Amino acid sequence: MKTGFINSVVFAGAVLLAGCATTPTTTPALDQARADYVAANNQPQVAQYAPLEFKQATDALDAANQAAARRESLDTIDRLAYIAKQRIATAQEVARAKAAEADMANAAHQRDQVRLQARTLEAERARADAAAAQDQAAAARQQAQDAQAQAAMAQEQNRLMAERAAQLEVLLVELHATKTERGYVVTIGDVLFATDKATLTPAGMSTLRKLAMAMAQNPDRTVLVEGFTDSTGTAAHNQELSERRAAAVAAALADLGVARERISMRAYGKAYPVAPNDTAANRQLNRRVEIVLSNQGAPIPPRAAMR
Repeated sequence: MKTGFINSVVFAGAVLLAGCATTPTTTPALDQARADYVAANNQPQVAQYAPLEFKQATDALDAANQAAARRESLDTIDRLAYIAKQRIATAQEVARAKAAEADMANAAHQRDQVRLQARTLEAERARADAAAAQDQAAAARQQAQDAQAQAAMAQEQNRLMAERAAQLEVLLVELHATKTERGYVVTIGDVLFATDKATLTPAGMSTLRKLAMAMAQNPDRTVLVEGFTDSTGTAAHNQELSERRAAAVAAALADLGVARERISMRAYGKAYPVAPNDTAANRQLNRRVEIVLSNQGAPIPPRAAMR
């Protein structure tokens, strides 16, 4: 309410009664009502929440001021001032009550907002947890599938290895191979070469074809071809003959499809005899080529030194 209007309500009676010296223009009750009115008007919540009640208080105070201006009795002025004071108090009380209700409603709204935010966060966390659980389940399924696939691959590899081992065992039996710490040793005796030559006989080539087949089925194995002679003849001749025979076997294996990097060769001449060189039969045993087939995935250790 504007200040000019307030002044007109509060002080109108005083202006109208200014000319009378015997009748007072106000009373303590009216002064108090006017002061209460000014205080109520300075409270924003009164105009906001109790406009009707404050209008009634304004009308009541105006009636008291008019009574004072008309020089009515003090009892009448005080009675009207009392009514104005009560209506001012009512307007203030209504304003306080409605303001409190508004505060409570606002607090309730804020609580609802907090609860809504909490529920929203909880729902988001639940969705995130569900998504994480789904991801974990998918990862677990993938791991299980990978493990199953790896197990199947390992089983297949084991089956193939067992099959190769069985096939190799059959071939090694046919080749009369001997199991040693260095690997399987296949001996190509003197009878599988032309006399004093490095040329393989058909029987010798048949043996090498079987060995090449074993090599093809076992790609993780290598061979070492070692040539030997008896003690007759010069050392140079024996060394040269053992080299030529070892080279002939290595070349034949390469021609049969064995990769050259899987073939090594050594020549020892008359060294490492398997029998005394005292008879023709024993000397024939010493004239040989030994083919060492490595153990699976392992290098071939060097030949032990002669005792």
